[in-house]
Amino acid sequence: MTRATGTYNITTLNEFIIERQADFPYAKGELSRLLHHVGVAAKVVNKKINKAGLVDILGRAGDVNVQGEDVQKLDLFANEHFIAALRSTGECCAIASEEDQEITVFDDGLPLDGKYVFCMDPLDGSSNIDVNVSVGTIFSIYRRRTERGTPADLSDFLQPGTEQVAAGYVIYGSSTMLVYTTGKGVNGFTLDPTIGEFCLSHPDIRTPEHGTIYSINEGNYAHFPAGVKQFIKHCQVVDPDTHRPYTSRYIGSLVSDVHRNLLKGGVFLYPSTQKAPQGKLRLLYECNPIAMIAEQAGGKASDGARRILEIPPEDLHQRVPFYVGSRQMVETVERCLAEAR
Repeated sequence: MTRATGTYNITTLNEFIIERQADFPYAKGELSRLLHHVGVAAKVVNKKINKAGLVDILGRAGDVNVQGEDVQKLDLFANEHFIAALRSTGECCAIASEEDQEITVFDDGLPLDGKYVFCMDPLDGSSNIDVNVSVGTIFSIYRRRTERGTPADLSDFLQPGTEQVAAGYVIYGSSTMLVYTTGKGVNGFTLDPTIGEFCLSHPDIRTPEHGTIYSINEGNYAHFPAGVKQFIKHCQVVDPDTHRPYTSRYIGSLVSDVHRNLLKGGVFLYPSTQKAPQGKLRLLYECNPIAMIAEQAGGKASDGARRILEIPPEDLHQRVPFYVGSRQMVETVERCLAEAR
């Protein structure tokens, strides 16, 4: 269903979710309601981010999270509002967040019967908010393993990424976009501030098989594995037949870098280093959802040797090396890493 607005037709996020509800007969509307509330929470966070320079919401909150990172005031705001929105749905029984050491279990009423668990990085790249760089929210949804009507536990979250029923991200930038997949392709919705609705703007996103952008923090070059150094040299070689040298683009906000490469074609690299031998990005609520989106758009996601979605999680905040983007470029990274071993 589309709706005429001025001279063009729009499909809102809620309309799109309802139209696609038939794809998931097991859900009986619960997943649709959960995705609707994700959109509501994203609009609340977006409004606060847009006012960040005018209210006392910038800067550090004075705490350090489980990752050993300084907590920003906007981290706490986003975390609290997503939790509140998901609690109110009754469809989510527990949440795992980057900001919390343990899972948050909804055991205070109807949400006990919730069918889903929710993993999130409520505000990726928040350290950049003070300098007006795009930030985002990353999320992942799984069906619970424990019996409905009982409190959820850690086993509900320690599932491989192949078990995700939905994944997505919100990017708060020059425009605010929500990009998500339920395993039936990837679609992007841009927030129209005039009507306060996310509207379908990027239907059936497909990432190029090969791109010309590589995204990595080259300031850490001395600490990279030999295979990653080899790949960077490959990107810098002049070869008109393969459109090299490639363009280096690195924002330092995972959602922003991945979103650009998803649309234009490229590869994002966050390898292991001497200081972080297991990598830095978290498997459950950063790598898995981004990997699902990449694969649904025709791309690939790897830890350098294994498909990200097949890695068995062992810990709520488990870290892994991460290479994601256009399929051929990720395969070149894997080849370079294999040759250097």
